[in-house]
Amino acid sequence: MEILRLENIALKLEGRQILKDLALSVEDDTIHSILGSNAAGKSSLAYLIMGCSDYIAQSGSVYFMGKNITTLSIYERAKMGLTLAWQEPVRFEGLKVKDYIAVGMKKRDDALIEEALRQVLLEPKDYLNREVDKTLSGGERKRIELASVFAMEPKLAILDEPDSGIDMLALDNIVDMIIELKRQGTTVLLITHREEVSEIADKTSLMCAGYIVKEGKPKEVGQYFKEKCIPCPTKIFSPEEKI
Repeated sequence: MEILRLENIALKLEGRQILKDLALSVEDDTIHSILGSNAAGKSSLAYLIMGCSDYIAQSGSVYFMGKNITTLSIYERAKMGLTLAWQEPVRFEGLKVKDYIAVGMKKRDDALIEEALRQVLLEPKDYLNREVDKTLSGGERKRIELASVFAMEPKLAILDEPDSGIDMLALDNIVDMIIELKRQGTTVLLITHREEVSEIADKTSLMCAGYIVKEGKPKEVGQYFKEKCIPCPTKIFSPEEKI
């Protein structure tokens, strides 16, 4: 069953066309990866699905669980069970980690908060009472944000992988957590620029210059990305080159 559908989406930011007649379908209870090089439009697509300010489609429609949410606010979308882990995690001076994780939970559960931290390889006793501020590294904040996603048990989680700040051990652990999210009933839309990460998905969509240019089995799409997109000097397809 389809949980998310985008039809003919166009997005323009500061006079530049970012997304162009984009269509996407994500099946329920799956991991669906969006693969592409930097500046392909991946993060903009994530922000548009979430309903972030300034990321409002010029045309097209967004459907979540069969409902047209194109005009709904970010708050209304979150209430429906849609969440986004930002590419660059935010800081909250004065807010403790345990309270930050609890914010999005249906009902506060301290045991689940601790389990969520363990899922991202953070020892609860070392982090529960720390503040989500500049004393945490970018990697630590990203892990804590992913722990909050795990604890809120959303219907659809959009995970926007950061370009830096995550070491390979942490990345492997995040992959394990994504698989666990699926196991617990959360559909995952994984935004990544690494073909090896995209391979954990059930299906992969390849983005370039605001288009979905190829879709299919993750290994096949990843191989195409590695052979055609990484060496591409411009990283730009024309509409006629869509596959």
